[in-house]
Amino acid sequence: MKSKEESLANLRQLRMDEKFLEDMNIFYPGIADEADKETLTGLVNKGIDEFTNVVHSGGDEAYREAIRKGLSYFDESGLYIDTEDRERVGLYFQQMMDAVGVESSGGILNTWLYGFDVG
Repeated sequence: MKSKEESLANLRQLRMDEKFLEDMNIFYPGIADEADKETLTGLVNKGIDEFTNVVHSGGDEAYREAIRKGLSYFDESGLYIDTEDRERVGLYFQQMMDAVGVESSGGILNTWLYGFDVG
């Protein structure tokens, strides 16, 4: 785990970053439907807020619960999220984990992305 101060600074930066932009380093062409960008960005930011809340109480299981809750926002949105955008959401959650020093989602991300834990 990273210190609270470092975790909070990392999460603040991630929240401020523009999201769903083309990134050929990860072979992401940008959001499929530009009309959904604001909504999906808001949902990612809600996930970051969940992580920020956990920084104060900590623990891997609390972060896993924050991942579950954050991903549920996408499921409940009713939006169709194509595969590339779904994978980009997964990478945002991986960045959140990296920001606070969490090593594993315990299979939660793989299950959300692929329907099963490939690990």
